[in-house]
Amino acid sequence: MQSLDIILTLVFSSVMIVFMIFPAMKTTEWIESKITINEKWHNPMMLGFILLFSLSIGVFLRFA
Repeated sequence: MQSLDIILTLVFSSVMIVFMIFPAMKTTEWIESKITINEKWHNPMMLGFILLFSLSIGVFLRFA
């Protein structure tokens, strides 16, 4: 049953990637306004937030 949980979480997360782009952009801009971050870290940080947000929503949708 655990492999099915992982697959369903990844399926839910893959759909949520599109919807999490805007919150990740806003979060990255907010962090950059608070602390100075090198320009080359802007895109990797935003991508990390997109993946983090979409996985957290995917886990919530699977187990809620």
